[in-house]
Amino acid sequence: HKLIILVVFQVWSSKLLHSAPSSSTLSFATASKAIDGRRNSFYSNGFCSHTAEDETNPWWRVDLQRSFTITAVKVTNRGDCCAERLDGAEIRIGNSLENNGNNNPRCASISHIKVGKTYTYRCDGGSMEGRFVNVFLPGQKKTLTLCEVEVYAAPAGRALSDWI
Repeated sequence: HKLIILVVFQVWSSKLLHSAPSSSTLSFATASKAIDGRRNSFYSNGFCSHTAEDETNPWWRVDLQRSFTITAVKVTNRGDCCAERLDGAEIRIGNSLENNGNNNPRCASISHIKVGKTYTYRCDGGSMEGRFVNVFLPGQKKTLTLCEVEVYAAPAGRALSDWI
């Protein structure tokens, strides 16, 4: 006898997410572009979010509307240039909006994502609970471009057996 366990996690898309603010916006590249369900990584195609250039501590945030147990976050980097701009960014997850959510606990750090690639980040320790998912880029003269952010989560407090 073989036992097959299927675990269902929800992927958040722009249809379910109500707000995605960022520290600033460059031209048409609003924060919501990073949750439009498209991994198109060419900025000029209009599917990436982009903060103002040379900003101090730029950030991007999505509000999941309630707390979830987040198991992974996928980030798609810009594909036409500037991959290094995302180096050093931090994924932060929690329930607080203190400092725009950037004071929430760190899930993972982005050391480098190659041009146009998508990388999956699993939180240190396995999973984290929170309503807000931030991508925070500490430092001066920084520019934050995100072409897609995918949050994989299950309702907070739900046991694995509830999903089987």
